[in-house]
Amino acid sequence: MRHVEEMMKRWLDQKDLDGVLREELLGIRDKDEIYERFYKDLEFGTGGLRGILGAGTNRMNIYTVRKATQGLADYLNVHYGPGMNQTSKASPSVAIAFDSRINSDLFALEAAGVLAANGIKSYLYFELMPTPALSFAVRHYRCSAGIMVTASHNPSKYNGYKVYNEEGCQMTLDAAAEVLSLIEKTDIFDGVKTIADELNIEAGFHEAVLALKEKANNMIELIPPEVTEAYLKAVQNESTGIDCSNLSVIYTPLNGTGNMPVRKIMERIGVKQISIVKEQELPDGNFPTCPYPNPEKMEALTLGLALCEQLTNEGGAPDLLLATDPDCDRVGIAIRHADETGNTEYLLISGNEVGVLLLDFICDVKPMPKDPLAIKTIVSSKMADKVAKNYGVTMIDVLTGFKFIGEQIGVLEAKGEEDRYVFGFEESYGYLSGAYVRDKDAVNASMLICEMTACYKRAGKTLVDRLRELYEKYGYYKNDLMEFTFEGAVGMEKMNSILSGLRAEAPTRIIDRNVVEIADYMQSQRKIFGDAGSGDYTAVTESIPLPKSDVLEYVLEDGSSIIVRPSGTEPKLKIYLSAKGESRQESEEIIGRLKIELKESIKS
Repeated sequence: MRHVEEMMKRWLDQKDLDGVLREELLGIRDKDEIYERFYKDLEFGTGGLRGILGAGTNRMNIYTVRKATQGLADYLNVHYGPGMNQTSKASPSVAIAFDSRINSDLFALEAAGVLAANGIKSYLYFELMPTPALSFAVRHYRCSAGIMVTASHNPSKYNGYKVYNEEGCQMTLDAAAEVLSLIEKTDIFDGVKTIADELNIEAGFHEAVLALKEKANNMIELIPPEVTEAYLKAVQNESTGIDCSNLSVIYTPLNGTGNMPVRKIMERIGVKQISIVKEQELPDGNFPTCPYPNPEKMEALTLGLALCEQLTNEGGAPDLLLATDPDCDRVGIAIRHADETGNTEYLLISGNEVGVLLLDFICDVKPMPKDPLAIKTIVSSKMADKVAKNYGVTMIDVLTGFKFIGEQIGVLEAKGEEDRYVFGFEESYGYLSGAYVRDKDAVNASMLICEMTACYKRAGKTLVDRLRELYEKYGYYKNDLMEFTFEGAVGMEKMNSILSGLRAEAPTRIIDRNVVEIADYMQSQRKIFGDAGSGDYTAVTESIPLPKSDVLEYVLEDGSSIIVRPSGTEPKLKIYLSAKGESRQESEEIIGRLKIELKESIKS
């Protein structure tokens, strides 16, 4: 505790400490609150930074952003500085974008200020833009790196800072580790170079941008509208060409960055009836109507579903509800569907189900390249493997996180084979067709979902109908997700203890079924038991050809599986459940039993 109090005193001793942060620190009376703010530095990994806004080393503020950017600048000057053997540019450069969150614009300018002071040029979007547009800008300008200021779908008290490499993909494990080592060597106050020490954003963002640009001596360049247009054209190039004029859509950007690009792309593919959830239309980092702006969650879609019901009652029933998260890299949907009695209802479609539907749709309506290839994460539905096989498409599994899908696209591009890539997805509502960016893209996915819905509507079907046809053909796959929150230092200790316990003593039976495979991705090993039912746990060991990751997987004798991993962006333990039964009811019963048993196990 003494170290923590010394750290806080050092912050308060800074004569030029930001006034808002100073007042925040002076108002703290709870020792536990002081500890949470200073017991560690905000962690930097392949996802960059993400944390609660506020004062302290374990919070998102201008000083932690400056420190992280200084570490990134040192890394770039080592690897891309004068005299280095590089293919991108004569000196380092970075593209920067930001979303609608609290202080996102400020942190973007702070990052540009540190980079400029270190001799690194920034290409800065003049207005908030989606994460995929940042990936596009990195590739467009052939930058050495990219910074996206966002906390994706986290609650409003969070913000974050994603770092991208020269391919427009989130930074790899090795590169992130090297940047982290440089960040750790940087003193948060005395070790940072910046030209943004007198930044005044209260007068307005545009004014602050122009003032910083003038001070930067040509080291900051604003990204013009032509680049945004080039991004939208790249998205539209992935269109299937399906006529969408028969479609009625409700769209909510959840107060984020999707409002402009998603609406434009829908208009360009011919969607004529677009209704917007007005309360969630404009950027607002407080997210007043959806405290958890995650399209995976029912709460975020409540107002959109209410508007669906309202328009239906008025005689203009929409076909589709689209909801993109604040940085517009993920999209959730609900579909209008009439049940057996003729009653119309709006049904939510899961990320796995949308991924399977899109893979099937793309393979069915678009000409396939030679040796086509699709990519999904290890926690995504195994049903996609069956669909891919049916169309002669090779499926690749990668670790959780779209950066690993982006890496595989990069591998193909390096061999001149990027045209082989037809689709990639992860269960958490992230999708991408095309190799024009290296991250999931909700603008692209929204376009494809509209085209898919319009296509089946012309055939007298809904996406629910098509999904049932796929279940009948490939089997009733059911996936679900359990999340357990472990906030603060005590919570992290508890979560680590659970994972350590599972490694020390792996379960041999779950829901009265034998465990026949155990995979530890941290050890890169999968153990396959020949006859678990006999009690003989002699195992054949196989290597897992993926980067090491804190993931545990258990496969049961009926083919059901459980994957356990800590979230990379939130203080949560995530457990992914998968079952395949002879019927939907059987699959749901298996999932239900798994949830009950695992919930009791985690709580104990």
